[in-house]
Amino acid sequence: MFDKFAEGARRAVVRAGILALDAGRPALDADLMLLGLAEVRPFTLRTFTATAAAAVRERVDTNDSRTLLATLGIDLDRVHRSTRSGTDDPRAWSLRRTPARPLRVVLYGPLGQLPLAMHARKAVEVAVWRGSGRPATGEDLLWGLLADHANGAARILTDAGVDLRELVRELRGSDARRSA
Repeated sequence: MFDKFAEGARRAVVRAGILALDAGRPALDADLMLLGLAEVRPFTLRTFTATAAAAVRERVDTNDSRTLLATLGIDLDRVHRSTRSGTDDPRAWSLRRTPARPLRVVLYGPLGQLPLAMHARKAVEVAVWRGSGRPATGEDLLWGLLADHANGAARILTDAGVDLRELVRELRGSDARRSA
């Protein structure tokens, strides 16, 4: 499925997968997909505010042990840099449907494999559908997250200070520019 994604959107999904694996989550859910988008920012959306990455991170449970490890004198980011060189390269990852269960989508990579939870899978499928004929972009992935009101992405963004009406207006405008 990654062949249907633009480079930036792939990077965002891989980042979300790494965050989910680090948090010990059994599946990649929409909240971490949103955090992956906020950190990678594979778009130039003016209304996706500059502080969104920090604000989104505050609202998503990543089970981050950095503070605890820092009290022991361990820099988790440094450990990751020395042990995970190249693991965030999207070419080392794949996103595939499982043959026996066609509704199951799994992210495979050098750090492990992770099924996409229902809401994250929906966002990916909407992004691919919106791309129809061209690689799905970060905007498409964001649209997929916002299209499903039950996944909590809109609430996280609103709580982070993002004006959703303006964001949707800007996303629609990016659609018009792409199709022109």
